[in-house]
Amino acid sequence: MKKCLGCFVVCMALWVPGLSQAEDAQKDTEIVSTMEEVVVTATKTAEQRKDIPNSVIIKDAIDIEESPAKTLGELLANEPGIDWRTYGDYGGSSGEIHIRGMSGNSTAIFLNGLNINSPSLGTSDVAKIPLNSIEKIEVVKGSGSLLYGSGAMGGTINIITKQPEKDKIDLRAKAGYGENDTYELSLENGMFLSKDFGYYLTASKRETDGFRNNSDLDHKDVSLKLVFDKGDLLNVSLYGDYIDREYGLPGVEPPKGTADFYVNGIKVYDNHASTLLDNGSDEDAHIVLEAKSQPLDWLGLRIRGDYTNMENYGYFRYLDFSGNLVGNKTWVTNEVSGVEGNININPFTGANLLLGMEYKNFDWENKSVDLNNNGAELPASKTKTDEDLHTTGSYAEAQYRPSKYIKGVLGIRHEDHSEFGTEDLPRYGLIINPFENTALKFNHGKHFRAPTPNDLFWPADPYTQGNPDLKPETGWHTDAGIEQSFFNDKFFLAATYFHWDVDDKIQWGPDSNGVWTPENLRTYKADGLEASTKIGPFYNLTLKLNYTYLDAEEENKAYTKQDYGWPPLFPPDFQYDWVKRRAAFTPEHLFEGDVTYRTDFGLMFTTTVRYTSDRVWYRTETDGAYPATKTVEYTLDSYWTVDLKVQQRIYDHWILSLQANNLFDKEYETYFGTFTDQTTSVTSVNSYPGAGRFVFFSVTFEY
Repeated sequence: MKKCLGCFVVCMALWVPGLSQAEDAQKDTEIVSTMEEVVVTATKTAEQRKDIPNSVIIKDAIDIEESPAKTLGELLANEPGIDWRTYGDYGGSSGEIHIRGMSGNSTAIFLNGLNINSPSLGTSDVAKIPLNSIEKIEVVKGSGSLLYGSGAMGGTINIITKQPEKDKIDLRAKAGYGENDTYELSLENGMFLSKDFGYYLTASKRETDGFRNNSDLDHKDVSLKLVFDKGDLLNVSLYGDYIDREYGLPGVEPPKGTADFYVNGIKVYDNHASTLLDNGSDEDAHIVLEAKSQPLDWLGLRIRGDYTNMENYGYFRYLDFSGNLVGNKTWVTNEVSGVEGNININPFTGANLLLGMEYKNFDWENKSVDLNNNGAELPASKTKTDEDLHTTGSYAEAQYRPSKYIKGVLGIRHEDHSEFGTEDLPRYGLIINPFENTALKFNHGKHFRAPTPNDLFWPADPYTQGNPDLKPETGWHTDAGIEQSFFNDKFFLAATYFHWDVDDKIQWGPDSNGVWTPENLRTYKADGLEASTKIGPFYNLTLKLNYTYLDAEEENKAYTKQDYGWPPLFPPDFQYDWVKRRAAFTPEHLFEGDVTYRTDFGLMFTTTVRYTSDRVWYRTETDGAYPATKTVEYTLDSYWTVDLKVQQRIYDHWILSLQANNLFDKEYETYFGTFTDQTTSVTSVNSYPGAGRFVFFSVTFEY
């Protein structure tokens, strides 16, 4: 910590203009009006922000560089409508993006147009995605199933990676060190090797011990984008990446005073981590080949082929009923190959028609083996399950602007899924521009999410089993909002009301025999309001404020345990009751405030304040009949954090940076879970603690 503070003093000394030549190194950046920002994800065609019916968030490379965020989740956390959730925010903890209160598997995340959600889980772990490779992030809220199919219920996030620029050489190297014995190394290089052919290469490595026992992480990644650019006539890009992660899984934090517990000389847990033995690893690889052409002013062509390979390994140890330390290993592999093509037609001024088709094939494999009390594999227990799925989606979207004051959007998608059949997904949008810098937006669309292979085919054992009879989740997402820019874009305001609902929501729970299996529940819905403003820059200061209000409700089965016992052993003809309650782990209020200060001599600092209100959790299906009073031990308290980043450019090519996350070391909790003390045999509800203060210093060279 003292070393980091010493680095901070060095940074402060560099504020003196006479010691810095950074003024000559300031880069010329094109100032684009917020209303004129170009968004590709919303319609799969380049459209100005004021011309699309969706509410959007845009982050560029400068936003990423100036943010104190360590991960993509932190970067987007508490932006309007965005809730970032982790299991404790330790080194290898997974992170999910929840849009407008929907579950993580209702946010479709894309990398250069390729869906990177795990097919077996339906979610995307945004903690894996390296920030140094990102050029731009487009978050498009509202139903995206028309263009993107399953899972795009709350919205879509498209990550666009860096690519070479003609007549420019990019070279950037970064090294940093921080608390918890954390270090990071990264490298970027991009250029055109000839008039038409270029590349952009990124690589990074980071390691940390984490802030708790067994929360370490070893992460490595590399990416390469090749570009052949002949202008409008032909543009071909080939992108590939590889991510390798190994991490500990500490579980919940046991109650204070929990004694260390050993079995045969092996420490199983302590008062910081409920498991010291569990760990996992991920290996992900993506390849995207895309070709675009606009041979005529009124005609655009695009085709994309892609391949994804995701391998997850889990190692778990636990105590059986006899007190033996047993366990299992699991390997889940997802291979996805796909192809998509579309035609963009502009028949006359103000009109646009997009026609497209997409095919995807999913290969899913699950392997497991049990471990004995010595940690050795039991060959007789080996299981292997594999399944193939495929989907075909065809879509059409028409846009028409008869005048500068109004524009309409109408589209439909037909999805054909190998397991559950077909689904038709319409969407309607309207944009009204009464003034040049005003956009009134209305958007209404149907969405769906297909059951995952885990939901459908999880191997049967005495405790869990998949359900091949599941139906897809379906529903509607509606929003209406306004975006307004004032004073030459020095003041921007956006506000949106939204409503969504989900029928046949899929949730795992015990069946009539007490075996945990996924089922289609009745409904899941929410109403909410999101608002944001950006003020500045005035006198080198820029202020951003974001707020989200969310009223989310779920309807679940109410088991009558007083009549049938627990676990429930119900007769086949048993009629369930239903209970409405506040949605689990969903905050009602989210706030983010961000202040950035820039000087003419290369100094920049950013302060980010985030607030998350309380969240509830239910241990059983009968808990918390809505709007009953919340049970204290099942409520995660509200919390706020402050992050800070100070950055100084010196001598044209060097950047010194110091960042502090959770600056005031506020305690907070992210999820609940259970822990059984083997000494007392008491099972308690405990939480995953959020990370404490984290200070990190880095040096960057760029050319």
